[in-house]
Amino acid sequence: MYNTRMSLLSIKNYSMSFKCESGIFKVLNNISLSIGKNKMVALVGESGCGKSMTAMSILRLLPKNALIDSGEIIFDNKDILQLNKSQMRDIRGTKIALIPQDPMTSLNPLYTIGNQILEVINKNNTVPRQDAINKAIEVLDIVKIPNAKEKLSMYPHELSGGMKQRVIIAMALAVNAELIIADEPTTALDVTIQSQIMNILNDIKKNLGTSILLISHELNLVGQYSDEINVMYAGRIVEHAGAKEFFDNPLHPYSAALLNSLPANNDLNERLKTIDGQPPNISDCINGCRFNPRCDKVMDKICTTKCPMLKPASNNHSVECFLYEV
Repeated sequence: MYNTRMSLLSIKNYSMSFKCESGIFKVLNNISLSIGKNKMVALVGESGCGKSMTAMSILRLLPKNALIDSGEIIFDNKDILQLNKSQMRDIRGTKIALIPQDPMTSLNPLYTIGNQILEVINKNNTVPRQDAINKAIEVLDIVKIPNAKEKLSMYPHELSGGMKQRVIIAMALAVNAELIIADEPTTALDVTIQSQIMNILNDIKKNLGTSILLISHELNLVGQYSDEINVMYAGRIVEHAGAKEFFDNPLHPYSAALLNSLPANNDLNERLKTIDGQPPNISDCINGCRFNPRCDKVMDKICTTKCPMLKPASNNHSVECFLYEV
């Protein structure tokens, strides 16, 4: 299904649960996902489906009540799940960097932009101050922040949301991260700024060879910039395909419903198409396919009794659906 030999990061049959007072609930269920070198791979789905928990699993920043049930997360030929805390700290924030959801609260308001970037640069090795300052200016230039040298002395509250997001991206570049996890990087930004941020990420991928995991629910942005798309529903990857193949030929009923709900795919004189029902909670007990209560192609004898597996449908296109097994 995935070419793991060429992958920078590969998640294999990974499952994770939350232990709560009322029981143990599966959050991620047997997911597999691969990110190739110099690729932007998207993970899309509705809120609560497990996208951010996948990112936190890669970074080993899970809540204390999280239980890793099975699987591997291979990065740079090492299983992240087997590393000790010290080894993980050497990877987190250096080889793997996170662009968090909210740029408004991700920077420390008490320190200047320059101090925060210099702290990242000096995380593992002390760099001569002038060299570190030059590096900070360089990465701010890369993310197209004007008058970069002057911005070093500014505080976060003096910058717009879009500029804060650029600073966070610059901090990822400052450590020469091999993989950037961009968790909803355009949240709370207006449409014009969203495009600017995505163009910056795309340039980083092309010019610096950085791999990017793009977590988003903005299918229009995903389609423009991603090389591959993974669709997640209720803690499972239900479809994986190259971006063009996905938009030309979505196979899973959930994927098709997501694309049909886009404004561009709806008549201006008609109401927007929606997906009936609500995504399940982790505590909901659903027999068979987790999407079957909302699916307009559900088959009673199989979809409501058995859970399908993600299987190849064609070259570089896999789907978890009984429609392609019967």
